Amino acid sequence: MREIRQHLLSFLLLFLGCACVARGYVNPIEVEGKHFIDSVTKQPFYIKGVDYQPGGSSDVTSDKDPLSDPDTCVRDIVLFQELGINTIRIYSVNPDLDHDKCMSLLAAAGIYLILDVNSPLENQHLNRYEPWTTYNEIYLEHVFKVVEQFSHYNNTLGFFAGNEIINDEESAKRAPPYVKAVVRDMKDYIKAHSARPIPVGYSAADDLDYRVPLSSYLECCENVDEDISVDFYGVNSYQWCGTQTMESSGYDKLVEAYKNYTKPVFFSEFGCNKVLPRQFNEIEALYSKEMYAVFSGGLVYEFTQESNNYGLVELDSDGAVRLLKDFDMLKKHYDNTKLPTADDVTKAAAADSSVLGQKDALEKVPICEKSYKNLGISGKVADGLASDFIKNSVDIMKGHYVNLEENDFTTTYDIFDSNGNNWAGSKTIRQVNSIDATEPQTKPGGSSSASDGGSSSEASANGANGKKNAGSAPVSPVTAIAISAFLILINFF
Repeated sequence: MREIRQHLLSFLLLFLGCACVARGYVNPIEVEGKHFIDSVTKQPFYIKGVDYQPGGSSDVTSDKDPLSDPDTCVRDIVLFQELGINTIRIYSVNPDLDHDKCMSLLAAAGIYLILDVNSPLENQHLNRYEPWTTYNEIYLEHVFKVVEQFSHYNNTLGFFAGNEIINDEESAKRAPPYVKAVVRDMKDYIKAHSARPIPVGYSAADDLDYRVPLSSYLECCENVDEDISVDFYGVNSYQWCGTQTMESSGYDKLVEAYKNYTKPVFFSEFGCNKVLPRQFNEIEALYSKEMYAVFSGGLVYEFTQESNNYGLVELDSDGAVRLLKDFDMLKKHYDNTKLPTADDVTKAAAADSSVLGQKDALEKVPICEKSYKNLGISGKVADGLASDFIKNSVDIMKGHYVNLEENDFTTTYDIFDSNGNNWAGSKTIRQVNSIDATEPQTKPGGSSSASDGGSSSEASANGANGKKNAGSAPVSPVTAIAISAFLILINFF
């Protein structure tokens, strides 16, 4: 009997060891005042990333989008980690496709996603000149399908309600109220159906006539009890070209423009290509104390080489990847980038009394003004079009993490360095987080199931280079049942 009991105990210990290794959670990122915050460690989260849309935003079809093919995801995540990034932005997806494996791989690699809810396909975007013709139930159903599916992944950092919809005089006259309506609808849907708050924002065109007034309009509420403002604001900026300074590039004016903004602001696109290869010297400025009290990092445009010549890598027809000189230069700068801590941010804000403090940002609710420079905001948006969806939700596959095997983390595609030689780096994803597919990543009420022993965003903050998180996660129901069964058997013997 004693021998049987010892065997049972040994098996139980082995099982518990495996269960612990299999567990580990991705800490959701939240918005507190003017900063992104790791919901578990409470440290500020600074975006260090790239924009990612292989084939361009129009290359989304009924059977393909950037997150539908796990093989290409593995290939590119390997290179994301080589760059040392913690976030990607994707411009278009098809919510009818399965994204579970790619999102699980990104989560395991410690990489977050900011996702646009629109696409170039019919009925999946706002017409900037006649928005009333496209703001309808068909469009909103698509938006909510994207939100519904991706809200179940903890590494979904946020959603963009629009990208450069206001980009000229005519669109500025007509579209702003519709953008604000989509933000409101998305936030209402998330409150009704998501287990956690997920930030909703907007990505603004690089146009000084509209960028700042639009940020103020999207920030405001009609009254202090209303929640219709963006949770963050993305700035597409290409004004630092080649060798410049804070002053010659106009970055000093950007900082000045958003010192009193109550939400996180970051570069949703940056990386001027007028000087090639790109030098990316602006990265040193972006993550310096001159900027990080106001800006929360940024995303370099863009990962794959397209016709506009902004790529970091070039894809061959057989799926092989060729690194470009821009890749090498960006890696050099990101490798040398230390992301600020909470103490760094506090000191930087204290050193400049004109910067809105975090406490004031949390308490301040900008009330909407009657007008905003260069914007038309008097247009009436149809009421109630989102009501049924918000009440009943939409019919779509809910995203969930899946279990990953060891061979899922290695790419079989050829990778060549910028000199045309076989790349010498590892072709296997480093696991920052272990993904448990047996339970939801976020518990009802928005509380994270993350282990106190390790933070995915803490590990990935400087480029997803942290150790694998197998911390002291809470015991799952499956594990608890197994323990009880073993104890009964042991007592029996």
